Amino acid sequence: MIVTIVLFIVVLGIPAALMCGSVFLAARSTSPLVRPGYLLWGAILAAIGYAVMAHTASATYEDQHYDDFGSLGTVLLGFLGAGVFLLGLGPFIPWLLRMFERLAVRLPVPFRLAARDTGERPVLTTTAVAMTMMITAVTVAALIASAARTAMNELEYQPRARPGALLVDEFRNDQAAAVQAAVQRELPTVSIVPSNGENDSGYFIAEVTDGLLADPVHVGDPALLRYLTGDPSAPFREDTAVVVTAEDVAISSVPIVHNLSGDHGDYAAYPRKTIPAVIARPADPHVEAIFIPSKVIQDLGFHLVPRQLIVDPGVHRISPLEQERLEERLGGTATVYVERGFQPATGWQAFVAVMAVIALGSALLATGWTSAESRSTRVLLRVRGGSSAALRRLAACRAGIATACGTVLGATAGCAIGLLLRWPLTTSAEWDPIKRPPFPVPWPVIAELAIGLPLLAAAIAALLTPRRTAET
Repeated sequence: MIVTIVLFIVVLGIPAALMCGSVFLAARSTSPLVRPGYLLWGAILAAIGYAVMAHTASATYEDQHYDDFGSLGTVLLGFLGAGVFLLGLGPFIPWLLRMFERLAVRLPVPFRLAARDTGERPVLTTTAVAMTMMITAVTVAALIASAARTAMNELEYQPRARPGALLVDEFRNDQAAAVQAAVQRELPTVSIVPSNGENDSGYFIAEVTDGLLADPVHVGDPALLRYLTGDPSAPFREDTAVVVTAEDVAISSVPIVHNLSGDHGDYAAYPRKTIPAVIARPADPHVEAIFIPSKVIQDLGFHLVPRQLIVDPGVHRISPLEQERLEERLGGTATVYVERGFQPATGWQAFVAVMAVIALGSALLATGWTSAESRSTRVLLRVRGGSSAALRRLAACRAGIATACGTVLGATAGCAIGLLLRWPLTTSAEWDPIKRPPFPVPWPVIAELAIGLPLLAAAIAALLTPRRTAET
C-alpha cells in the first residue's frame, strides 16, 4: 500500500508541480514585451522535455518483452519530460497574447478592444490562460494514450466463452451444490451445464500427442460437448475424448496423467491412461478445449464436483437484468460472467468532461466576468449608450480569445505528449508479446475540444455579461 501511494504521488505530483512552475513563469512575464530571456529559457526547457519524451518513445518502440520495473521507470521519465515540456511553454503564453494584441489592430472593433483588455490584468489573464493550456494538454494527451491503450487491449482480449454464454465459477468445492441450486432457482426454466473438476484431493492432467499439456480441459456430459461445438450431433462416447479445435490437426488419442494422492513427486512416474480421441470444430474459433467424458475421470477413482456452471447461448441468452439478479442472489460466493466481447473503457469520457469544465472556468475567470469595468467596457458604455449587443460582442470576444489561446496551444502540446508517451504506456511484460496495432488518434474529439471550448466560452460570456454589467 505504501509503495502504491508513493508511486501515485511521483507519477502525478512531479508533472503537477512543474505545471505550477509554468503558471508562475507565465504570470511573471508581465512587461510590455516579454523578455527574450524568458522565451529562451522556455524554448530550452521545452526542447529538453520533448527530447526526454522522444527518448522514452524510441526506447519502447520495439514490440518485445519489457521488464515491469524498467517499464515503470521509463513511464515516470516520460511523465517528467512532459512536465518539463509544459514548463517550457509557460513564457510563450504572454508572448502569444501580446502578439495577438498587436495583430488585432486590423480586426473589427470588438476583437481589437478584447485583445487590448487581455493586457489590463496580465497576471490574472496569463495565469488563467496557462491553466487552460495545461488542462487542455493533459486532456488531449490522455485521449491519445487512452485510444492507444484501448487498441492494445482489444488486440490482447481473449474471450472466456462463446458470445452470449453465462459462466459462473470461482467458488469453493464445498459451495458447488449451493451455487448450482441458486443459479437454477434464478433461472428455473434454463438448462445449466456443469463443467466438472476433481475434488480437493488428487489431480489429473490431459496431454496432447506432442507431450504438451492441454488447456483448457472440460469434463462433463453431452450437453457440455454441445455447448463447445454448437452441434447437437457432435460425436459423444463415454470412453472417447473430443479435441475441439479450428486447426487442422491429427490427434487420435489423449494421455491422461493422474495422481489420486495429490503428493508431488516424479511427474514421469505418475500413472497414465490413454483414451481414444476425435476432432470436432468449435462453435466459436476462440473457444477451443479438450472434452473428456465424466465417466473416464470417475473410472480413475476421482470424485467430480462442478467447477464451472455454463448457460449455452444457443439455449438461452442472459440479459443484463438477469445477470444483476444472479449476482445479488449469489452474494459474492461466485463470479458471474457473461461473454459480450471486448468492451472498451468509457471512463475517459467523464475525465474529458470534467477537465473541459475546469478549462472553461479558467478561461472565463480570466476575461468573461472579471472585466466588467475594463477600459473597453467603459468606452462602449459611453460611446454606444450601454448597448447590450455591443457588450455581448465584447464579452464573447474576450472569452473566446483567451480560451482559444489556451486550448490551441494546449491541444498542440497535448498531441506532442500523447503521440510520444503512448509507446511506453503500451509496452508488454509478456515473453511473447503481441505486435502492437496501428494506434488510432481521436482527431475529431481533439478538434471538437480545441474549437468547441472557445465557442462555448464566448457563448456563456455573451449570455451572462449584460446582466452582470447592469448590476455593476
